[in-house]
Amino acid sequence: MPGVPVIFDRALLARRRARAANSMASADFLLKAVAEDFADRLSMIKRDFDHAADLGAHTGLVADAVGALPNVGMVVRTDRSPELLLRQPGLRLACDEELLPFAAESLDLVVSGLSLQWVNDLPGTLAQIAAAIKPDGLFLAALLGGDTLHELRQALTVAESEISGGASPRVSPFVDVRDMGALLQRAGFALPVTDTDRLVARYDDLFALMRDLRATGATNVLAERSRKPLSRAVLSRAAEIYAERFAAEDGRIPATFEIVTATGWRPHESQQQPLSPGSARVRLADALGTMEIPAGEKTRPRR
Repeated sequence: MPGVPVIFDRALLARRRARAANSMASADFLLKAVAEDFADRLSMIKRDFDHAADLGAHTGLVADAVGALPNVGMVVRTDRSPELLLRQPGLRLACDEELLPFAAESLDLVVSGLSLQWVNDLPGTLAQIAAAIKPDGLFLAALLGGDTLHELRQALTVAESEISGGASPRVSPFVDVRDMGALLQRAGFALPVTDTDRLVARYDDLFALMRDLRATGATNVLAERSRKPLSRAVLSRAAEIYAERFAAEDGRIPATFEIVTATGWRPHESQQQPLSPGSARVRLADALGTMEIPAGEKTRPRR
């Protein structure tokens, strides 16, 4: 992908996800929340989706929840890690989210739970997804948002600066909810909607949080990451800072996960369209029960 900034080492991400294949299910509470949310949203849509794909299947929770709905037919599970797919039933396809193999207009529904935040070319990936969806088909995705793990980011940065005299990026930058709607429109989706939710998990300490991140293969995969492991002194100081700044009265620490959910439809003539200028049949002033004042005319003081 010439000209696309390389933010994430996706080969490293694939290796870490493969190593985490046996442990991922032990710490997939975020994916469970996303799967339930997707099922709720899709159950309220009164139309059928005969052919669907799940991009970044992880442990299969999203595909399981979506595929169990009466209005969803076949679901193809995709992931860059064959090790994760081998543990799942049904149709499976090992592929990279940045190089999708689907034919144009071959899918009615594409879902993705907590995977697209690690693609380097998100606009390009969204364009590929849009091309693969049939007219009036739906795209539904959840990505980690910019406030995710802000406590961990702060603790590691301060600790490394204090002890090493400088800090390297240790927590990935994530998508901003304000940008996601514009990205959907740029990719050619109609009726784009984005919303955000926060899930706060509680841990005994920083080390328990990092064990969960390792269990899901979600540790640092930044291309510009330091190749030097964090020292025990830095980690110990980071744990102290985390507790000092964020711990609750019981001593447990919070870890914030911001989940940005995005939906978009492939354009179709049956969808609601904005009215053309001048086509309104009722004046706004009449609808509001007010007096219309021509442009440039000064308002008169009331008596």
